[in-house]
Amino acid sequence: MVALYALWLNDRRRRTDEARHELESDKAADERFARSVALLGNEADQVRVGALHALAWLADSAPRYKQTVLDVFCAYLRRPFFHPSYRARADDPDQIVPDDSSEADRERQVRLTAQRLIADLLPWGRNPDPTAYHLDLSGASLEYFRLEGRQIDRLTARRTRFFGITRLSGLHAGKPALFTGAAFLGRLDLRDAQFKGGISFQDTTFEGEVAVNGVSVSTFIDLNTTAPERQAGTLTITEGTVVKGDASRWASGDLSTRSITPDEH
Repeated sequence: MVALYALWLNDRRRRTDEARHELESDKAADERFARSVALLGNEADQVRVGALHALAWLADSAPRYKQTVLDVFCAYLRRPFFHPSYRARADDPDQIVPDDSSEADRERQVRLTAQRLIADLLPWGRNPDPTAYHLDLSGASLEYFRLEGRQIDRLTARRTRFFGITRLSGLHAGKPALFTGAAFLGRLDLRDAQFKGGISFQDTTFEGEVAVNGVSVSTFIDLNTTAPERQAGTLTITEGTVVKGDASRWASGDLSTRSITPDEH
C-alpha cells in the first residue's frame, strides 16, 4: 500500500511539474511574440528583419501562433510602400540598380523577407500540416511574390499591386482567391494551380503574359475584366462552376456552366 501511494505521489508531482513547465513555456512564447511585434516598428531595418525571423521561428516552434504570425506579416506588407524602381520598370524592378543607402531600398529588403517567410510557413508538398491558413494582402504592394506549390485556405488580394513576375504555379486554394481590382504589372504564372473555392478577377489588370496551363477552377469564377493580351494556355472550369463574365478567352471546350448577372453572386 505504501509503495502504491509513493507511485501515485510521484506521478502527481510529475504531472504538476509538466503543467507548470507548459504554463511557463506559453508565457515565454507570449512575451517573445509581443517583443517581436513591437520591434517591427523599430527604425533600424536590421532590427525589423530580425523581428520577422523571430516571429517565423515562433510560428514553427509553437504552431498555435502560425496563423497569427501570418496575419502580422500580411499586415506589415499592407503598409503603404512605393519604390522608385516600380515607376521605371514595374514589370521587372530588379533591372534598376538599387541604392542600398536609401530608406526605400532598406525597407524593400524587409518586405521581401516578409514575403519569403510567408511562403516558408505555408504547407507545401508532403508537409503533414493539415491546417488551412489564410492570407489577407489587400492593398499591398508585392514584388516578385511567390507561393508556388503552397496549400492555403483563403487568399484575399483585393486592389493589390504585383510588381515583377508573380509565381503562383501549383498553388492549391481551398477557399476563394480574390484578386478583385488587383494589378499584375509583370508576368503572372498560374500553371497547374487549383482554385477549389473559386477565383475572382473582377476589374483585375494584366500588364504582362498570364500562364494558365493546367489551371483548374471550381465553385465560381468572375471574369468581369479585360482579358490579358498575352495568355499561355487555357484553364479548366469544372462542371457546375458559376461563371461571371466572358470565359471564351480563358477556357477551352464546351462550358456546361452558366453566366450570371452581377447581383446573383
